Amino acid sequence: MNALIADDEEAPREQLRAALARLWPELNIVAASANGVDAWDDFLSHEPELCFLDIRMPGLSGLEVARRLAALARPPQVVFVTAYGDHALSAFEAGALDYVLKPVEDARLAQTLRRIRERAAAAPDLQKLLGRLLPPTRPVMRPIQASLGREITLIAPEDVVYFESDNRYTRVIHVGGEALIRTPLKELLAQLDAELFWQVHRSVIVNSRRIASAIRIDENSMVVTLRGRDERLPVSRQFQGLFKGQ
Repeated sequence: MNALIADDEEAPREQLRAALARLWPELNIVAASANGVDAWDDFLSHEPELCFLDIRMPGLSGLEVARRLAALARPPQVVFVTAYGDHALSAFEAGALDYVLKPVEDARLAQTLRRIRERAAAAPDLQKLLGRLLPPTRPVMRPIQASLGREITLIAPEDVVYFESDNRYTRVIHVGGEALIRTPLKELLAQLDAELFWQVHRSVIVNSRRIASAIRIDENSMVVTLRGRDERLPVSRQFQGLFKGQ
């Protein structure tokens, strides 16, 4: 099994890595992320079956990363790591979720690892649990600021059609044209309302209200069409679960 560790503090991150090496030598740690934004990006790169997420991280919290993971077609198992024994921890006992308190103790971690081995599938209750722990959406977004020479253009979020990575920049395709911003796509994710803006590919985030349809090309390929536009945007396998039909 492949696993990802995410913690914004190096000492707890390395302590957990060492404990996992002792208790589950066969476990392959594919990434050790220093914040929530990197954790999401590293997950898309490696697609591990197991994620250990610190709850309080800059950019995206562990809970916010878990909510994005839960929306995938094949979500991984998630274990929360926290230094705070607050009321939310009792909720983590539900379903297949678990938590480990810092500093990590081998006996408690071994119990968690036994539970993980017994459950090959991702947690079916992850979405429901996260709904209780997280607000449904982020605060109202500020306008996107794109500069061209001496002029700074403010683009209303609702006017954005989609964002696309373009080397060192991010293309902002909006109703009035397009612009370039320097904010990388993975950092932009932390500023967007996840209910409105859907990541459909590692390099594409689309305004869900601008999507006209999702078309399955074959068993592994899908594209989305946009209202009033000719583009067809690719949908990665991980994100095809967004389009289930009713």
